[in-house]
Amino acid sequence: MSVTLDRATAPVRPRRDFASLPEVLPLPDLIQTQLDSFKWFCDEGLGELFKEISPIQDFTGKNLDLKFISSEFREPKYSEEECRTKDITYAKPLWARVELVNKETGEVAEQDVFLGDFPWMTDKGTFVINGAERVVVSQLVRSPGVYFTAVDDPTTGRRLFYGKLIPNRGAWLEFETSNKDVLSVKVDRKRKLPVTTLLRAFGYGSNEEIKDLFKNVDTDAEHVYIQSTLDRDTSASTNDGLVEVYKRLRPGDPPTIDNARNLVQSLFFNFRRYDLAKVGRYKLNRKLGLDLDMSHRTLTTKYVQCASHGQPPLENHDDIVRIVARIVELNNGKGNADDIDHLGNRRVRAVGELIQQQFRVGLLRMERVVRERMSIVEPEKATPKELINIRPVVAAIKEFFGGSQLSQFMQQTNPLDELTHKRRLSALGPGGLSRERAGFDVRDVHYSHYGRICPIETPEGPNIGLIGSLATYGRVNPYGFIESPYRRVARDDKDRSYVTDEIVYLTADEQELATVVQANARLDDKGRFLDERVQVHRGAEYHEAPPSTADFMDVSPKQIVSVSAALIPFLEHDDANRALMGSNMQRQAVPVVRPEAPIIGTGIEYRAARDSGQVVVARAPGVVRSVSATEIWVEEDAGDAFRYRLQKFVRTNQGTCFNQRPLVAVGDRVQPDQILADSYSTDEGELALGQNILVAFMPWEGGNYEDAIILSDRIVQDDKFTSIHIEKYECEARDTKLGPEEITRDIPNVGEEALADLDENGIVYIGAEVGPQDILVGKI
Repeated sequence: MSVTLDRATAPVRPRRDFASLPEVLPLPDLIQTQLDSFKWFCDEGLGELFKEISPIQDFTGKNLDLKFISSEFREPKYSEEECRTKDITYAKPLWARVELVNKETGEVAEQDVFLGDFPWMTDKGTFVINGAERVVVSQLVRSPGVYFTAVDDPTTGRRLFYGKLIPNRGAWLEFETSNKDVLSVKVDRKRKLPVTTLLRAFGYGSNEEIKDLFKNVDTDAEHVYIQSTLDRDTSASTNDGLVEVYKRLRPGDPPTIDNARNLVQSLFFNFRRYDLAKVGRYKLNRKLGLDLDMSHRTLTTKYVQCASHGQPPLENHDDIVRIVARIVELNNGKGNADDIDHLGNRRVRAVGELIQQQFRVGLLRMERVVRERMSIVEPEKATPKELINIRPVVAAIKEFFGGSQLSQFMQQTNPLDELTHKRRLSALGPGGLSRERAGFDVRDVHYSHYGRICPIETPEGPNIGLIGSLATYGRVNPYGFIESPYRRVARDDKDRSYVTDEIVYLTADEQELATVVQANARLDDKGRFLDERVQVHRGAEYHEAPPSTADFMDVSPKQIVSVSAALIPFLEHDDANRALMGSNMQRQAVPVVRPEAPIIGTGIEYRAARDSGQVVVARAPGVVRSVSATEIWVEEDAGDAFRYRLQKFVRTNQGTCFNQRPLVAVGDRVQPDQILADSYSTDEGELALGQNILVAFMPWEGGNYEDAIILSDRIVQDDKFTSIHIEKYECEARDTKLGPEEITRDIPNVGEEALADLDENGIVYIGAEVGPQDILVGKI
């Protein structure tokens, strides 16, 4: 895919660039993943859910049908600022157009139904829940699809292959090979049964038919897998296969053919109970060499005519047959096992998908209530509003934003802390790993992380390797796989390699077979390679090779690291462990009273500050008409005057002081994306986490032994590292068994000196200077 190489707006402060490599591709918007994912949920994800549950029928299926036709979000009741000050949730009301059909009379009733207030994402990629800003962290999970693993048999020493078919929702299928050449399958971790029994249940009744399916792959004379499995199989027909599957899944229930058929059909071919998701079908197609449409989200076999989609049967596109054939091929030495830690097998579930999953839970609970009410009310008098109870939906959403492990109180110590929190990738959370069970392999840096997940930035404690950060140029594609950009390498008439301006985004799977040149390879002005051998990597191998073997070239040396790591100057001279500490500790830098941008930067200080959402950015070209400490008025070229409000001395989630200061003056011409006001820890639009102080490395009479330091008194006098912290204290007067508590100035056994800062009501007055142990509120 080609991309236009337009440049971002120049920073306010001019910088001299000493970089040896030109910037080929500007950094993408650093919080785009959050914004795009939420937009997808509003535009598509919500509609998918309503389609899934429509129509809701009564228990008989003969009287009433309830359909969701469309939905819309209306204007919020309160603005973002009001929600922060009043400690309420910033949300938009969700309304749905609902149609109720009375099947007996043919009457149709349409109504707009209110489905609750839905928390709305701010422009900064955050949610305001009960007045506090929260971030929904993206989750890194194993992708739906089929995986093949190898196990060395302890008795024979043979390498035997196993398979696992994991849907997005529904029963897992686990395939195993025994040392007796028998292929078996477990459905949802229940007892094992021969694979051929499951194939019979799926419509392949006779032994000859089953053998015929695998005659081209089961060719090893020493290990005849299908015949060995058939010898163990007690069933002889489709009906026998169905009954055997039913016995394993419902032990104790009397098996009948109809019950067994209904169970198998609902377990694997009913979209409500079994869903591979588009990404699961995409992975199956790639792994098994299929070309099925992405709408085939259940299993495909001869037995069921793809019931959920009304498609004709596709015998040659049978998922289970292809999986069994692949396991036989692997056992015969053709191919390798999958690497489950490879990023081609792990995908990102961003905020939109996580909300969709939770909303689905609420809608399914609501569906049960609707059905129950349908059986109680008279069909002639029923209306959509009467049948729909929104409590389960509202409760599910509230539970997710308030209590989910992935909905987190936003870290706001400084703008970098906030930006990094929005770009975080967590392997923990519901449906993910637990830190107690996660081994070394899943935590380790993998070669497929190159350009996708930062190999440096991760916590140092028990979460090491389970929580990571998206690389600077990384982006998430519609299937949830992380892509990284590369420049295409082409050949000229004389078969010489040169680098083009075409930018191609590759997933880890697509990059596997490509040879990629490092970004620092020397080029002439026409993009041709100057050296006869260049540093390349292909898969897990890093070596030198002629440029003629290259397919792509990195766009930038910083594309392998995260924003935090890319802010460290001369990162290549830093030890990996200390770089990890530096990346993490930058986020702990407290905002100082007078921020100072670094003299030596890496060039992304401006973008890190802008994309954090904490600075005020011009939305359109215009001229500044008035500036004060609290607002900036810009007369835009379109003719409208627009007011930008500035935040003054606001407490952040971490108790630091958030204060915006205007950068422009009256009469200044501003361009779109230009920074109009600085924030905490920014200086002229650039990230400023520390101070430019002179540091000497020398002994000083033992005063700086080990980790002690000696400070110049000017650091204190000039307020170099002075910071403002805002603490909120709450005091409640309750009714107790001994009587009501009272807030008052008359506190027994306390001298007048201690009460000097309290007003007549016993509350400290504004502007009083207080110290430790001073009384703020008197209560008896």
